[in-house]
Amino acid sequence: MQELLEFLAKSLVDDQDSVSVEATEEEDALVLELQVGEDDTGQVIGRRGRTISALRTVMRAVGASQDQRVLVDLVD
Repeated sequence: MQELLEFLAKSLVDDQDSVSVEATEEEDALVLELQVGEDDTGQVIGRRGRTISALRTVMRAVGASQDQRVLVDLVD
């Protein structure tokens, strides 16, 4: 799952080397922390947050297929 989020994020940004995803397990969810370059944050968020919302929806759907709750956080 971590690799999928990284792949999707790299396809959105200009500086692909600055993309990293860190996964941590919480009580009932897998938290994926997405970090991108400072200049690419706006591209990942998108207009009115539509792009990050779409990323979260895709990751939630993948998690649901594996009976796991997935949260995506964009780290500054």
